[in-house]
This record gives sequence, structure tokens and C-alpha cells, in this order.
Amino acid sequence: MLRKRSAAVLLILALLFPTAVFARTSSEIYRAPAEDLEKIKAEGMENSKVMNTLSYLTDVIGGRLTNSPNMKRANEWTRDTMAGWGMKNAHLEAWGPFGRGWSLKSFSAQVVTPNALPVIAFPKAWTPSTPGTVTGKVVKLDYEDEAGLEKYRGTLKGAIVFVSGERPLKPDFEGMARRYTDAELLAMANAPDPSTLGRAPRQGNFRDRIQDILKSRALMIKALNMLVEEGAAVMVDNSSKGSGGTVFVSGAAVGGEPPKSIEDIFGGGSNSAYTIGAEKNMIPQMTMSSENYNQIVRMLKHGETVEMAVNIDARYHDEDLMGYNTIAEIPGSDPNLKDEVVMLGAHLDSWHASGGATDNGAGSAVAMEAARIILAAGLKPRRTIRVGLWSGEEQGLNGSREYVAKHFGEMKGGGRFAALLGQKGELTTRPEYEKFSAYYNMDNGTGQFRGVYLQGNAAVADIFRAWLFPFNEMGASTVTINNTGGTDHLSFDAIGLPGFQFIQDPVEYSPVTHHSNQDNFDRILEKDLRINSTIMAAFVYQTAMMDQKIPRKPM
Repeated sequence: MLRKRSAAVLLILALLFPTAVFARTSSEIYRAPAEDLEKIKAEGMENSKVMNTLSYLTDVIGGRLTNSPNMKRANEWTRDTMAGWGMKNAHLEAWGPFGRGWSLKSFSAQVVTPNALPVIAFPKAWTPSTPGTVTGKVVKLDYEDEAGLEKYRGTLKGAIVFVSGERPLKPDFEGMARRYTDAELLAMANAPDPSTLGRAPRQGNFRDRIQDILKSRALMIKALNMLVEEGAAVMVDNSSKGSGGTVFVSGAAVGGEPPKSIEDIFGGGSNSAYTIGAEKNMIPQMTMSSENYNQIVRMLKHGETVEMAVNIDARYHDEDLMGYNTIAEIPGSDPNLKDEVVMLGAHLDSWHASGGATDNGAGSAVAMEAARIILAAGLKPRRTIRVGLWSGEEQGLNGSREYVAKHFGEMKGGGRFAALLGQKGELTTRPEYEKFSAYYNMDNGTGQFRGVYLQGNAAVADIFRAWLFPFNEMGASTVTINNTGGTDHLSFDAIGLPGFQFIQDPVEYSPVTHHSNQDNFDRILEKDLRINSTIMAAFVYQTAMMDQKIPRKPM
């Protein structure tokens, strides 16, 4: 009777969820012993060190712009901290060359005419300094083409030039922070396999977008060249989003030759502000809060003469042009598997207007904490577990991409954007390629893990469902075939290695903290980071313990 009933249940399940029943039987999926998972949960939830780690990174060291003195200090501190926990082979691994570093010594900006008005603003990374405090008339550029731009020639010497439009601000009646709803998570779980959707329209759209970007960038560079030629004092743009004094600021713009390809924009080179000598094609630059920027533009519309005083005192650091990743390991214990590796990590670099807490001190602290949990719980993984804390992520996944190329392999030909353009490359692998199991990444703010993006790898769906089951009560249960982009797991995925990012609650990542002056420790949710560290530790540990490596998707 029991056997017939079980068979009937399986038949119903097979009809409702065919892939869940037949893709992989329960006996094929490795699950850590319950007592091991309880040790991980107890250490991660009750004895957590994640907030202490994050506070030092964000409050003491602060913003970690790639190749800045703060970035090097963060590399060394994370290396020494993990070594102090008992991790082995803790070291800094160079990549590059990347380019020069930059740091800000002092800054001030205010309206001085017709009234005194201190403004909320931040210099852009790698901007040159002003020659002391400069005072100049505010000029607002308003143009749509080269002809419109030319009408300002001869009017910009010594000016504080506003180059953006006004940005309307509206009251927030809904609230900025949120968690995923059950309906949103269900939609993720039911998403179609991206490999079945076809790529031709996407490639066409991407090519069109590239042409639009190149056209817009070319006009912007012509405007910047004019500012340099005319001797303008400072270039100012409006924060691209945010309100309440929140400023979203990144790197300085560089003039010179307009870009001819997507590689020219995102691939570094002469149009990168961190290239030595780029300052000859730049003027001092800053980004201003929308409230202040909009007010000044409205004053100009009323016919007022507005003057500002600005002082930017910055330093370039040319003594070491290499970037560095922090690497540390828990050696494997199985003689037959210890040469295989499971990786976890996050990018350690940030932008400079804040402590870089949600982007991505949180991910770095969680990756470090996950490794610490495994050590503190006394567990002995069969495979080697390796933490990678990357630099240069904000400039194009540089640190992780170069690490992957050095250790595992790379796609030759077609450039970094070959896949999006429908171009084929040739995979060249290194011996470590076959010894790699999986990489787990965190880089979406402070929000707690709600599940995992499979990155199109359907073969791991049942494994990850099983591994999430002990954490369902914490709200982590969703497995989606969807891809997610924009961070370091893509460096692994690009050459066919399993690389995964966890689904995280948005909280207030995009509207408040991501690349802004509000990205500080006070925006962090401690319970969420404890949960994330615990789940990451469990995933990494079970990957290191299973007999087989994590399945790979077809290239």
C-alpha cells in the first residue's frame, strides 16, 4: 500500500514538476551531515564577526578606489586578518598594469554670489586639482549638437561650467527600502531558460545601443575638449539619481579623441582617467546633489549672476601601477581532491565618496566571514577553499578577469564584448581549469540571500534546491535559471566555469547607496549579513565535500 501510494505521488509530481523529479535523484545529491550544518548555523548566527570586519573596512580604512593608498591598505589588512584566523597562503596577487592611483586631500565648494550657499558635492575620482581655491562665474551649457555647443566658445575661461540638465525630484510616498515579495520570487523561479530565448534580437539591440552610446560620448568629449581649450575652471554635473543630498559620483571624464568602439569606452586606454598623462585632457570635475544643482540652474534662469568658489586638492599615485587581489585559502584535506578548488569572493574596491559598505564591503566581509565560519566550526573540507577579494571591479571586472585568465583560461579573439556582439572566440585553458569546481559571489548590497541565480546552468538546480532547504525558514528558497550581470562571477562564467551570484533583497541599494555618498556602515542590516555568511559557508563547504565537481553548462 505504501509503495503504491508513493508511486502515485511521484507520478503526480512528475506531471507537475518534470525536471525536479527526473533531473537528478535525491541519492545523487550530496548534503552535508546535519551536525555540520548546525555547526555552521551556530557559528554564523551566534558568534558572527562579520560586522566587526565590515566596520574596520568602511569606518577605519574607508573608500577603496582601485590603486589608491586606501585600496592597498585594505588588501594588506584583509590578507593579515585572514592569516590571523588560520587561513593559509594569504597573499596579494598582482595584476595589470592598471594605472595610477588617486586620493583626495581636501575639498570645498560653495556659491559666493549673490548669496553664500555651501553645496553638497564630491570631486570625481582621478580629477586633477584646482590651483588652490578658484572663484568663477557659473555658466550652464545647453546644447544638442556641435552647432549648439559652438555658441559658448569664448565665454568659458575661468568659468564653473554646469554640463547637465535639471533633474526633477518627487516626494517618495512608497518608501525606498523593500524586500522581494513572494510573487516576485515565484516569477524568478518560473523564469524560462535564457538559452531558449534566442539571441539575434538582443545582438541587434546591443549594436544599436552601442552606436547611440558612441554618438553621445563623442559629443560629450567634444564639449570637454572645448572646456580644456577655453580654460574653464571646473566642470560640474548633476547627480544622476538620488535625493536628500545623496550624490552618485564615479570617475572623471577625459577628452581627446572620441571613442570608435565599445572597447574604447570600457576597455581602458587613453580615455581612462587613471592613465598617466590623461590630465592634459581634463579639467577639475565634481558632481553635485540635485537639490543644489537644480537651485543654481533656476537662479541662472532668473537672470542672476552666480559665482562659486571651489577648491579640489587631490593627489595622483604613480609609484605602483599594478592592481592587487587578496587571496587566502583553507587547504583541502582529501589527498585525492585537495588540488581541486572551490572559490568564494567579492570585490574589495569601491568608489570614494563614502566607505563603500554596500558596494562592496558587505560582500567582502561576508566572503571572509564564510571562510572563518568553516574554520571556527572545525570542519575539514576535502577540496581547497580559496577566497578572492578583487580590485578593479568598478572599472570593468579587471581584477577577477585577469585572475581567471592567469589561473584558469581566457577567451581569445573578439574582445571583451564578443558574446554580446554575437562574435565567437576561442577558449584557451590552463591546467587549473579542470581542477576548478565553482565560484560564489556577493555584490548586491546589504540585502539577505533569498536564493541563487543559476546563470543558465540548469544542471545545478536540484543541488542548490537541496542546499537551500535547511535555510528555507530564513527566507532563502528561490532557484532561478536567470542570469544576473555586472559583477565578478561573470569572469568565471565567461570561460565556462560555474560562477554564481546569490539573489539578494534590494533593500535600498539602487535608490540610495550604490556608488553614492550614502554607502556607509549605517545602511547595513546585521541580521541579513549573518544569514548571508552562513548560507555562503554552507554552499562553499558542501561544494568542497561532494564527490564530483559542480556540473558545468555547455559553452
